[in-house]
Amino acid sequence: MTTIHAPLADLERFIRDGIPLARAMDLRIAAFDGDRLTMTAPLAPNINDKGCAFGGSLASLMTLAAWGLVTMQCRRAALPADVFVADSQVRFLKPLFGDLDACARIAEGDAWSGFLATLRGRGRARVNMAMTVATPDGGVATSASARYVAIAKR
Repeated sequence: MTTIHAPLADLERFIRDGIPLARAMDLRIAAFDGDRLTMTAPLAPNINDKGCAFGGSLASLMTLAAWGLVTMQCRRAALPADVFVADSQVRFLKPLFGDLDACARIAEGDAWSGFLATLRGRGRARVNMAMTVATPDGGVATSASARYVAIAKR
């Protein structure tokens, strides 16, 4: 089992305690390098009638990974904010017959510095995110793009 640092453990606990679906999926934060956040979930509680990963679980894990990354960026910048997904587009590319491994990153063309400066100055900001779920052989089972909005807490 990978040990994660306290801020990530706090985020994982916050997600699992506040979102019953995340707990049912057995979601875990696997890695965070400042630019990417990876979340995992075992196949067993996320399986469909065909024996592969349920599409709703794939979409949920990617949504939560991106939400977690935006939330971590706000926390690291000492900008308490509520983060919301505004819209998203999911592409199911191939069935996944293994554990779910979702990676989120900021989309090309967007920058954390601009997002955080806007949040600090206006109290509200948006950022585009890119997410994928990998296959065991290193391919992509599912991908998504989404726009997230952060609103500073008063």
